[in-house]
Amino acid sequence: MTLPGYTVTFLYRGTKPHSGTLDSLKGMLMLMFFVQFFLVLTAILLGIRRGGLALGLIGGLGVAVLVFVFRVPPSDPPIQVMLIILAVVTASSAMQVAGGLDYLVQLTERLLRAHPNRVTLLAPFCSFFLTVCVGTGHAVYAL
Repeated sequence: MTLPGYTVTFLYRGTKPHSGTLDSLKGMLMLMFFVQFFLVLTAILLGIRRGGLALGLIGGLGVAVLVFVFRVPPSDPPIQVMLIILAVVTASSAMQVAGGLDYLVQLTERLLRAHPNRVTLLAPFCSFFLTVCVGTGHAVYAL
């Protein structure tokens, strides 16, 4: 997008000012976006290759590079999401200890064994039922 008669001065961390049109600024911002995007993808792929704890550590290293090298301001941590995950894990573990998860799996198993010719219709229903009752889709693994 070019506005006639307007120029933009762009100063990037101690480099000499770059004066140009809005198109050159837009191009520079797109380049920075793709460099940062590929940095994040590289960190994720390296972490996946290493596996386990390395995924978190290399992801943290990627975030550190974004913050300290590219000067991207970090956002607030997603506290509500973390609290929801904590609540679901706590409820699932309490249900497991009390035997509720085993009971739900037994009910599902009985239903599926009683109607083997309708398993393609009942299995998604059972998966949905377990997910709603337990609060997470991970309960389906027990089937």
